[in-house]
Amino acid sequence: MLQVNALTVGPIQANCYIISNPQNHDALIIDPGAEPTTLTSRIEELEAKPVAILLTHAHYDHIGAVDSLRDYYDIPVYLAAEEEEWLSSPNKNLSAMLGESVTARPAEYLFQPEEVVEIANFSFKVVATPGHSPGGVSFIFADDEFVVTGDALFAGSVGRTDLPGSEPKELIPNIRQKLFTLPGQFKIYPGHGESSTLAREMTTNPFFN
Repeated sequence: MLQVNALTVGPIQANCYIISNPQNHDALIIDPGAEPTTLTSRIEELEAKPVAILLTHAHYDHIGAVDSLRDYYDIPVYLAAEEEEWLSSPNKNLSAMLGESVTARPAEYLFQPEEVVEIANFSFKVVATPGHSPGGVSFIFADDEFVVTGDALFAGSVGRTDLPGSEPKELIPNIRQKLFTLPGQFKIYPGHGESSTLAREMTTNPFFN
């Protein structure tokens, strides 16, 4: 049974997830947005051994600690091809809007649509959930009945679609088609805010009523 550890980091409180396997201590780091020292301290407390960094999308609040952790653990970064250039572009990753320059080196691996990815002993499906951003993806860990939804689906809400690169007409249909077709008991771990379940969001989220 995989363990999901959430840390909220950075000025706009983005969630970074450490998905660890208690049997061998291997771990995936998802969306390390800021505070690399905080993240490495927690990883050491867990006695985890990171094997990869996964990005649900490449907005600045989800990538700020990418290079620090990538170099510290000597691990690759995975990202959707649609946002390959965003890591090096403050304009595209929106850090320029704040007068900052948040960047990271290119990803070592670009996800393919509907791909089942196997890293170490982890296996998960990558599904495209764009709308908030063109390369937004969610990670489905079917055996453990949870989904990391990035900034697509939140508890009681959905991601913003008024940002450069957003597409308002895509987000809701993609969530319905790619996420709401999964079993309702699946837990969701979003890019901001609290966790929830697909059943709860299908029945109470105001964006789907």
